[in-house]
Amino acid sequence: MNFQAELETLIRARYPILYIITSEEVRVQNLAMEIARRRHKKIYEWSCSTGIVPAGTSIQSQKNRSAATKDPLAALDQVIEQVEPALFIFKDFHPFLARDNFAVIRKLKEIALHLKNSFKTILIVAPVMVIPTELEKEITVLNFPLPSRDDLSGLLDKIIADVAEHKQVSIDLADEDRERLLSAALGLTLGEAENVFAKIIVRDNGLGGDNVNDVLDEKQQIIRKSGLLEYYATNEGFGNVGGLTVLKDWLNKRAAAFTVEAREFGLPAPRGILMLGVQGCGKSLCAKAVATQWQLPLLRFDMGRMFGSLVGSSEENVRRAIAVAESVAPAILWVDEIDKAFAGAQGSGAADGGTTARVFGTFLTWLSEKTAPVFVVATANDISQLPPELLRKGRLDEIFFVDLPSLPERAEIFRIHIGKRGRDVAEFDIESLAAASPNFSGAEIEEAVNSALYDAFDAKMELNSFHLMNALAQTVPLAKTMAEQITLLRNWAAGRARNASVPRDACLLSTSDET
Repeated sequence: MNFQAELETLIRARYPILYIITSEEVRVQNLAMEIARRRHKKIYEWSCSTGIVPAGTSIQSQKNRSAATKDPLAALDQVIEQVEPALFIFKDFHPFLARDNFAVIRKLKEIALHLKNSFKTILIVAPVMVIPTELEKEITVLNFPLPSRDDLSGLLDKIIADVAEHKQVSIDLADEDRERLLSAALGLTLGEAENVFAKIIVRDNGLGGDNVNDVLDEKQQIIRKSGLLEYYATNEGFGNVGGLTVLKDWLNKRAAAFTVEAREFGLPAPRGILMLGVQGCGKSLCAKAVATQWQLPLLRFDMGRMFGSLVGSSEENVRRAIAVAESVAPAILWVDEIDKAFAGAQGSGAADGGTTARVFGTFLTWLSEKTAPVFVVATANDISQLPPELLRKGRLDEIFFVDLPSLPERAEIFRIHIGKRGRDVAEFDIESLAAASPNFSGAEIEEAVNSALYDAFDAKMELNSFHLMNALAQTVPLAKTMAEQITLLRNWAAGRARNASVPRDACLLSTSDET
């Protein structure tokens, strides 16, 4: 049952008070007006600035009306006095439901009993839910859904029709471009989508498939306002990720999983992956690259922001963060170093009164039951800190092990970092550099290139292979410092995780001289 059908059913069943959680008052009001017309009911709206007026009345018509019903108690009295069947939309009524508004709470409870025997219904429309204990049995809560793809498509058609007469405006939207634009706009309210489409048209005198990033920027505002998630702007692509061919191929195959064609084919939206492995081998870089490749917003889930001092606030913060991520879906939720975020969850009762365990439980439940297209990218370095519940199939699609780069992968990484610094790769002995850096991670190779740049700049020379060789010789890779831990990690991953580069046996053969 869609929202409109459910709302009409509850009104017909004489539910007295319906609490609709949304910021889109106009959409709810239009929906309610359509139901009122179909059910032959009058419809009124109330706010603390206008009082009770017929729904849809313009501000100019409202200014000469009586202000008596601006008072919530007077407004509720008028609900009782109304004899004919009617719907009453109370906008932003939630501040009057706070614990200290005893008179309003009691009046609303008495009215609820009266409305059950009438053809009148109160619709409270508010962006947050505030329900006092006294009214829990009288109020029915509904979550108003964000605009569907069809809603956004209708809005886009309307905007295109409005600007069609302006010859200087160029609308260049092939079917594929239109699909990408609508996918990017999912999660916005109709007002937000209309604003961003209008802004693009005014600024560029047109609208095309290249404007997807402008729509994603609008979602960035939503994330910033939440204060719980971090919108991570990135331009990294798979071209900047050396090696990891198996992982990149797996992700590329799922790039179109959020399209209409994928849904019609019966493909479920991908749930997420866990990347574990050696520090500095590209796990976080892959999280950034997949956001660029799929053209989806990247949201960083920082567990440190979730923990609050009040009892229950940490779990509520996690739920709010998840709700924000789902509201801008399709999106990518990046949980960096999840092993540290949930370390000690099993012994949390003695350490922090069970807060970490409850937060972890809230997150796990969401992973199992989520239906919104939020793709989770979790990274981890220490498998001993990973709770076993996280590794169960069904919560994430796949577990990838990211090992130290092999010889060909190191050569590719050298080419990437030398090229990014404006040098001609052909002037460097890449094969010798790769051979001279056994057990180096990608991050260590990048740091060696940076160090060589400093040396060349200090010597007033152009960067060459000698500077890079010297920088490599001065570096002790982490793989030597932490050889035991890396061996333990590799042994654990064998048979438990999928290798991100090549099948494990081939990888061992190609790197047997380096381990």
